[in-house]
Amino acid sequence: MGIYKYIKELYKKPKANLNELWKKRLIEWRRSSVVVRIERPTRIDKARSLGYKAKKGFFVVRVRVKRGGRKRPKLRSGRRSKTQRRKKIVGKSYRWIAEERAAKNFKNCEVLNSYEIAKDGLYYWFEVILIDKVIVRTYPGYGWVGDSRGRVFRGKTSAGKKSRGLRHKGKGAEKLRPSLRAHSRKGK
Repeated sequence: MGIYKYIKELYKKPKANLNELWKKRLIEWRRSSVVVRIERPTRIDKARSLGYKAKKGFFVVRVRVKRGGRKRPKLRSGRRSKTQRRKKIVGKSYRWIAEERAAKNFKNCEVLNSYEIAKDGLYYWFEVILIDKVIVRTYPGYGWVGDSRGRVFRGKTSAGKKSRGLRHKGKGAEKLRPSLRAHSRKGK
């Protein structure tokens, strides 16, 4: 097995395999700010598989997202149409939200991809791979970067496509493309 395969095996059960290191990291990450630029990825195997390269223009950001909070507060008095439904129907995953927050902090960069690195009772932590558009578009195979603007806000990243239901094709996915809104307007 190569080194990346061993790293992948370690992270399948991080609490068992990396117990002391894991505890120290989570304590440190809870105290740090929400969006932190880091020197190198925590999970190099995952980052490399999602397009990260140790080159100028590629960098990684760790983002903390609070878990829960997807319920409406209970209304004490008065009648409102949404009182029956306490649970919010949220179209975005936590990963997509983390990508958007990273993109807002680094406005001159594009989000390439992201992955989850940890979670506890309160937070999720994601690492978001960002690319500097000016530098990276000169690399062979990355010409598309110069044309793209706000991929993450338009749901063009992997997390965005998953939330939009675009991982499916053919039967059962007729209403998903180009979007649910476009499909509903088609009859008008």
